[in-house]
Amino acid sequence: MTKRILIKNATVVNEGKSRLADVLIENDKIASIEDSISLKHPDTRVINADGLYLLPGMIDDQVHFREPGLTHKADIESESKAAVAGGITSFIEMPNTQPQAVTIDELEKKYSRAKEVSWANYSFMMGGTNDNLEEVLKVDPKTVAGLKLFLGSSTGNMLVDDEKVLEEIFTKTPLLISVHCEDENIIKENTKKYTEEYNGDIPIEKHPEIRSAEACYTSSSKAIALAKKTGARLHVFHVSTGAETKLFSNKLPLKDKKITAEVCIHHLWFTDKDYAEKGTKIKWNPAVKTKKDREQLWEALLDNRIDVIATDHAPHTLEEKNRTYLEAPSGGPLVQHALVALLEMYHKGKISLEKIVEKTAHNPSILFQIKDRGYIREGYKADLVLVDLNAPWTVKKENIFYKCGWSPFEGTTFKSRITHTMVNGDVVYEKFNFTQRGKVERLAFDR
Repeated sequence: MTKRILIKNATVVNEGKSRLADVLIENDKIASIEDSISLKHPDTRVINADGLYLLPGMIDDQVHFREPGLTHKADIESESKAAVAGGITSFIEMPNTQPQAVTIDELEKKYSRAKEVSWANYSFMMGGTNDNLEEVLKVDPKTVAGLKLFLGSSTGNMLVDDEKVLEEIFTKTPLLISVHCEDENIIKENTKKYTEEYNGDIPIEKHPEIRSAEACYTSSSKAIALAKKTGARLHVFHVSTGAETKLFSNKLPLKDKKITAEVCIHHLWFTDKDYAEKGTKIKWNPAVKTKKDREQLWEALLDNRIDVIATDHAPHTLEEKNRTYLEAPSGGPLVQHALVALLEMYHKGKISLEKIVEKTAHNPSILFQIKDRGYIREGYKADLVLVDLNAPWTVKKENIFYKCGWSPFEGTTFKSRITHTMVNGDVVYEKFNFTQRGKVERLAFDR
């Protein structure tokens, strides 16, 4: 039997416009978008969306769901559930798990696991190392999101610091290359300096001086120069400094860009002034930096030098995060609260709803060439989110869905709430409760 859902009287935010419309979903796809759609089939479920806004589901191009090997922090099931509660209907997960996804075999194990337990559509990046180019070249670009390279410190052997290998990867792989850019030598020198100055007990406020703007810019500029030299398709993850924004251009439409950039929620929300209150809970790599850096990131996002907003969701337990500066791991949980944080910025007049949709759904779809997702279009997959812009709530322990059980947004009151999340036409989250694990799919790429 055909499954039908009719969304009535929603304000549809899509492709630069907002308008009142009805949306009919049949099975896993959007069948019709009209000013008014009459109910023709008695078995159709009707969702009254009076006063609600309908957005395409967010596509998060950078998450760490910690499975396999680190499942005391998080796992694919727990974090994908938190993601759909936050309006994220598709995610791209990173390779620095245990074992690392640096072989085809390990990569496919992650896909198999997601097929069993994920609540959102999924893709996984292959990881590059100094010695796995042969494996990288086996990856099918139509079924894998891309290649992730760490050009700053990472777990295990995932730091790619051999310049000859790096150039060979950039020259030979047809994959989109996503990079974490921080210069390892600068970070080591800064760490040594502050360790000696503070006798090992470094204040968290020094984090953006250790993992400095210079470390970011040096690494990003080298990666971009190499991409220009080799013609590689480069995507720079989590840009965190104003200086780096000058490395990117808005002269071409996104589909024609060879070098693109992402900014993360935490770099748009927090500044170095927040370390005093939040401590190591906002210790990320790259570090949260100054208010001026944040202003310049917003400017670059809005003028289209920065193309995508993501989360870099990377949970750790509270016990781990509460260690001393040098011992506390970097990263934090964000998928449940990313979209509502952006909607808070909309309420403050910082960004339009249409621009939020562009940067969280349309552009990831274009950038990664994702098939049939990221838009509210007839024939596209019904990955949709209904939002109430006037339903205030406060983030508390009891309403956090992350396996780690905490959030850097605890105590924050958001004006907006997600009321429904649909993945491939299945309502998986409704009125603040999970309803069912619906049909999820491995992302496919038009390449």
